[in-house]
Amino acid sequence: MTRLLILLLLSLTSLSAIAHGMSAEDQARILNASNFEYMHLGATHMLTGYDHLLFLFGVIFFLSNFRDLLKVITAFTIGHSITLVFATLLTIKANYYLIDAVIALTICYKAFDNLDGFNKYLQMSSPSLTWMVFIIGLIHGFGLSTRLQQLPLGDNGLILKILSFNVGVEIGQVLALSVMLIVLVGWRKKDSFQRFSNVSNVALMIAGGLLFLMQLHGYQHTQYADDFPLNEDDHYHLHQDLQRQVLPLLPEPKKLNLNPHSTLVIPTKNPADKSAENLGSQLDKHSHDGEHFHSH
Repeated sequence: MTRLLILLLLSLTSLSAIAHGMSAEDQARILNASNFEYMHLGATHMLTGYDHLLFLFGVIFFLSNFRDLLKVITAFTIGHSITLVFATLLTIKANYYLIDAVIALTICYKAFDNLDGFNKYLQMSSPSLTWMVFIIGLIHGFGLSTRLQQLPLGDNGLILKILSFNVGVEIGQVLALSVMLIVLVGWRKKDSFQRFSNVSNVALMIAGGLLFLMQLHGYQHTQYADDFPLNEDDHYHLHQDLQRQVLPLLPEPKKLNLNPHSTLVIPTKNPADKSAENLGSQLDKHSHDGEHFHSH
C-alpha cells in the first residue's frame, strides 16, 4: 500500500495542473449532448479527479463503522451538490486554479487530522468530522462547478444538464469509494496497516502539498503570462534571440597573405540579414582580389 502511495506521489509531479479539466474534446462533444452524456462526463470527471479522490481516501482511511461512513459521505455529497448546482445556475465563477489549490489544502487538512495533529501540535480536539466534511464538500462542489462552466451549456434544459452531471459525479464517487473500501478493508486486517498508517498519511499530506504548488504554478501562468517567456510560440522566438546573440561572436573576417599580390578573404555573415545555414555556404567562398568571390 505504501509503495502505491509513493508511486502516486511520483506520478503527480508529472501531471498537468488541469489533468481533470474540461478538454477541447469535451467542449466539442457536449454541444449537442444528451443528459446521459452529461452523466457520463460527470462520472469520468470524478474518476479522474485525483484531488477529490485523495481527500475521500483520507476521510475513510480510519472509518470502519458503516454508519459513520454513510454519515460523512452523505455530508460530503450534500455539500458538493449544493455548490455544484447553484454556482452553475447562478454562473458564479472563480479562477479554477485557485479553487483547486484550496481543494489540495483540504487533502493536507485531512491527512493532518488522521495523524492526530490537532491533539499533538495544537492541543485541541479535532473538529467534528461530519461538519468539516460538509464544509469541505462545498469547496469541492465549487471546484466542480468551475469546470462544468467551461462547457458551452446553453440555456435549454440547463437544470437537467447540471443535475445529470451531478448524478454522474455521484456514480463516479460511489465507484471510486467502492474500490478504496475494498483495499482498506483488506489492508486493515494486516499488521502492516498499523505500521504504515502514519507513513501513508504523511504521503497523503505531501501529495496535497504538491498539488497545491502545481495549481499555484498554473495560476501564475494564466494571470501573469508575460512573466513566463515560454508561453505559446515564445519558445521559438527565444531560440531566435539566442541565435542572434551567438552569431555576432563568430570571428571577424581574416586575411591570409599568400603573396604580395594575392589575398584570401573569408567573409562573415551579417546576422541581421542571413541565417546560420547560409553562413556555412559563404565560408566556402574566397577571393584573390578582395572583390570577386568564388568557390572551387
